[in-house]
Amino acid sequence: MAVDTLGLLLTVIVAAASATDREAGRRLLARLRDRHWRIALVRADGGYTGRLFDLARDVRAIALTVVKRTGDTADFVVLPKRWPLERTFAWLMRSPRLARDYESSTDTSEVMIRWSMSMVMSHGLTRRTSLHQHAGRDGWTAECPPGT
Repeated sequence: MAVDTLGLLLTVIVAAASATDREAGRRLLARLRDRHWRIALVRADGGYTGRLFDLARDVRAIALTVVKRTGDTADFVVLPKRWPLERTFAWLMRSPRLARDYESSTDTSEVMIRWSMSMVMSHGLTRRTSLHQHAGRDGWTAECPPGT
């Protein structure tokens, strides 16, 4: 899965359990470059190493950096630059359809992830607040113009 710095989904690949992270990473980088050609930097997990660096740099013209976990801790630690992806996983796991694997094909799983992410994003757009939270002393505040 590729997300932007806000944690919003850019593209997703669901691979079979027999596929390695590097194989899925190649497909993900290709799809990412095709759909979002201006992407220049990708941060990846420690499983995406080896020839994937060369592919990203030479073929896809993407700088690939690996965010590694420090080996001195056994507890959960928030890794810098990785928390938007972890937060996106948490948002998606609120969807009952994604909490368990009900799908029989990887294509259907990808569609369900996109559908769940569209629900997350539309919920953020339609969140309503009461009017008294936006009314200031001199009328409407800058955050909420009249009519919203």
